[in-house]
Amino acid sequence: MKTLAAALGALTVLAPAAATAASASAEALIRAKCLPCHTETGDGISRIGEQRKSPEGWLMSVARMQFLHGLKISDDERRTVVKYLADTQGLAPSETEGARYALERRLNTMETFDSEQFTQMCARCHSGARVLLQRRSQPEWERLVHFHLGQFPTAEYQALGRDRDWFGIALKEIVPDLAKRLPLQSDAWKAWQARAPQAATGDWTVSGRISGRGGYSGVMKVKAGKDKDRYALTFDGRWDDGKPMRGQGQALIYTGYEWRGDLVIDGTPMRQVFALDNGVLRGRMFLRDQDEVGGDVVAGLQRDGAARIVGVHPAQLKAGAEAELRIVGAGLAGDVALPPGVQLVKMVKRSPAEVVLRVRADKSARGVHEIAVGKAGGGQLALYERIGTLKVQPAFAVARIGGNGSPTPKVEARFDAEAWAAGADGKVGTDDDFRIGVVPAKWSVAPFDDVAAHDQDVKFAGLMDASTGVFVPGGAGPNPARRMSANNVGNLKVIAEVANGGEPVKGEGRLIVAAPRWNNPPIP
Repeated sequence: MKTLAAALGALTVLAPAAATAASASAEALIRAKCLPCHTETGDGISRIGEQRKSPEGWLMSVARMQFLHGLKISDDERRTVVKYLADTQGLAPSETEGARYALERRLNTMETFDSEQFTQMCARCHSGARVLLQRRSQPEWERLVHFHLGQFPTAEYQALGRDRDWFGIALKEIVPDLAKRLPLQSDAWKAWQARAPQAATGDWTVSGRISGRGGYSGVMKVKAGKDKDRYALTFDGRWDDGKPMRGQGQALIYTGYEWRGDLVIDGTPMRQVFALDNGVLRGRMFLRDQDEVGGDVVAGLQRDGAARIVGVHPAQLKAGAEAELRIVGAGLAGDVALPPGVQLVKMVKRSPAEVVLRVRADKSARGVHEIAVGKAGGGQLALYERIGTLKVQPAFAVARIGGNGSPTPKVEARFDAEAWAAGADGKVGTDDDFRIGVVPAKWSVAPFDDVAAHDQDVKFAGLMDASTGVFVPGGAGPNPARRMSANNVGNLKVIAEVANGGEPVKGEGRLIVAAPRWNNPPIP
């Protein structure tokens, strides 16, 4: 796959529904395309009928048939096949919990698993989430092991492979464990198949944030399209700094809850990967062609009886200060319940989707408190006197060199400064500390160790924007200015600094500037 955007083409709705589906059912299309190699069995089509996957998982399977086995299938036909398989052989929402970071392209997630054996046997070449986002019968898990050695014959001779009986362990220990923990049939999937359809059309109040840019909120109008599970989108919102934010696009829902949207917002193509749960959308929105640029999103459907807060902008207030708060959500009717020590100065404006008010915090106001508007809850406001500690998020990140005439683009690293305050004990660094939230900071990088200093990594690896926390890596290829004409990789310390009443507070993270991102599959 040349780019992620191209790889995910089957999951977008920029093209109309498959023309083939008008004259033949999805089942007939699958038989026509798959039976030349697979066979029909009592349980469906061989191999295919023994698996359940996310939409991205099925996309990877179909693409693999194209690249490795010569499958001839159009883009529209591929969309039809992926949609049908994800709907009929997908995953229940509970079966994706703990692994959605891979679908949402949170590529700086540090994976940890209880089983060290699973980590070494499966998660050393690709993410462990790729395994967790599928279900198979035991014979099919066994076939997957055989596929790995057939397709990647050096797997058992690579690091963490050659020091053990890789094939024997995979078949005798890993396969039974996966068949037990990730079975083809599950109560969760049976229950989900029997569920009632979820509402998607209507007005959604959206609250989100993009690292390096800031928070935003607005209303996303969702209208049903001509085809089932396809929707037209329009978004009208604003950034926290007051600038407008508008866009439109389309969305497709797989498996009854897997929302995949494509919008052009202020001229920039964006992608949405959300999970739909009873009138709430949660997930991540990011640049279509630069997936590291994005952030969390929560949206609530404005419908009769719904009352919820999806965001408070800003979500922190310094003791003794006055500020304008925007509470966004659905069903925001009734009195505003502010935290103790916070007084209402003026009600600026209000609607069922947004309440804007000016407030002032007492000098003694402390802690994280709930905010409610009538029956709508879920909002929080952090009240603090001073910042006690500063954490760089992510604590460990990877940027990748690129461009410079190469076919792979650069991959930026984007950081946030997360402020924390001392709790009731007044001591910083204890379990009593509470999170204030993301705050503006001054950013810089330094050599992580003596080797990085000797190799002048700060000079060559890239540039950090001091005001946004956005690191842009250097160009790909050999650099004659470096020792031995090395490329522009590096090992850096990331430093965030906040002025805190004349006593600066610093936080540190780590950044690896690595080789280009040659491999960019839908599930890493």
